[in-house]
Amino acid sequence: MGHEFELTDVAETGATPEQVWEAIATGPGIDSWFMGRNEVDGGPGGTVRGAFGGYRPEYGISAWEPPGKLAYGSGTAPDGRRIAYEFLVEGRDGGSSVIRCVTSGFLPGDDWEDEFEAMTAGGALFFRTLVEYVTHFAGRTAVPVTAFGPPVGDWDRAWGRLGEALGLPARPAEGDRVRLGGEGVVYLVNDQAVGVRTEDAMFRFLRGFRGPMVASHHLFAPGTDPGTEEKTWGDWLDRVAG
Repeated sequence: MGHEFELTDVAETGATPEQVWEAIATGPGIDSWFMGRNEVDGGPGGTVRGAFGGYRPEYGISAWEPPGKLAYGSGTAPDGRRIAYEFLVEGRDGGSSVIRCVTSGFLPGDDWEDEFEAMTAGGALFFRTLVEYVTHFAGRTAVPVTAFGPPVGDWDRAWGRLGEALGLPARPAEGDRVRLGGEGVVYLVNDQAVGVRTEDAMFRFLRGFRGPMVASHHLFAPGTDPGTEEKTWGDWLDRVAG
């Protein structure tokens, strides 16, 4: 059966169009808000490559008009699966910008609803993190850190324990003030994810699709070692979500 979809996210930010372009059209920029490690061979016909755990997507660039338009997407798989991203950046008076991201594609199979729900919530997290990045960290480059916890059987309990680990009485809510490597604020909560911003990091906790709680963080402190941080956060997830 399958499902054709198109999702649109829009936000205004005080960042300039050039700062937004740096975030969406360079490997270090994407590393600082999306997921995993990324590389960009820019220009029409170029490629955007990612690496997140064992996932290694490659997307062909179909539009490259700095700093206003970027589009790239996968090919169509034998089962019809495909995904494409289009970013439109509009400059406003005073150097601010409006960012529009359109995500479209096709999910195959009769069980597409669960995947679509996870993708929609994850996409909301990624877009909001992009806005947080260009608003609060423009010009800085993060070290992306990915760690996987144990399988989760009861997500209500797991989110509650995450809240306790952040010094809260229950599951985190947007706007909560927390302590996580320093004072922070919860900038996003949905059914699949929690995002926390501090002075030198954006910490994100995701509901892995049919699996564990995943830490997908962006750390801006100088000298951050990804191997050490991944071990530290893997152990942290074992304690909190185990």
